[in-house]
Amino acid sequence: MPDLMVNIDHVATIREARGTYFPDPVYAAGIAEMAGASGIIIHLREDRRHIKDRDLRLLRQVVRTKLNLEMAATDEMVRIARDVLPDMITLVPEKREELTTEGGLDVVSLSKRLKKVVEKVKEKGIKVSMFIDPEERQVIASKSLGADMIEIHTGRYSDAVRDIERYEELKKVIDAAKQGKELGLGVNAGHGLHYHNVKPIASIPEIDELSIGHSIIARAIFVGLDKAIRDMIELMK
Repeated sequence: MPDLMVNIDHVATIREARGTYFPDPVYAAGIAEMAGASGIIIHLREDRRHIKDRDLRLLRQVVRTKLNLEMAATDEMVRIARDVLPDMITLVPEKREELTTEGGLDVVSLSKRLKKVVEKVKEKGIKVSMFIDPEERQVIASKSLGADMIEIHTGRYSDAVRDIERYEELKKVIDAAKQGKELGLGVNAGHGLHYHNVKPIASIPEIDELSIGHSIIARAIFVGLDKAIRDMIELMK
């Protein structure tokens, strides 16, 4: 089974809804690790709508598994990554008006810019992942730019309503995962995955890690974060 990386952004979303100091995503990271998570994910957005710079710096000090910083390919974020030194970064597209990341990064058209970002970050020994749609050209471009791994965007699979549509999207994820492995890339996947759709994705042997956040934090409201994570890991088996 793949490892589970838990995104704790929405712990900070609840905090920011009232502008208080709690709940603290740093505490959430500790619970997630004790529950069996293989790593912690946060997205430090340009607008700082949830995770703050303070969260990132404290998490770098306390996370004992793996810290994955999702970030846009901007000079500011490159500088922060080189300073804080997360274990890995995932380059994602980012728009201020979006509720959440809407699709994969277009590595093909942004290759010139992304190559510089990859080089600057890897100078500090930080591994780089590209968050991409399950398309052959995006997988190949990620490899050519020196990425260590890819994260396959599972949003269209997760949003599919009809069985045939869901199967078609699953097939794209399977094909992209196989291609990534053949090219020597680490293969992760995530976005929109929840307790009712995770099994087919977790069953893909080429996938190393699943990145899941919203559904876990939502379930945690009712059963607690520890149990929500353990329930997800059990389903992934």
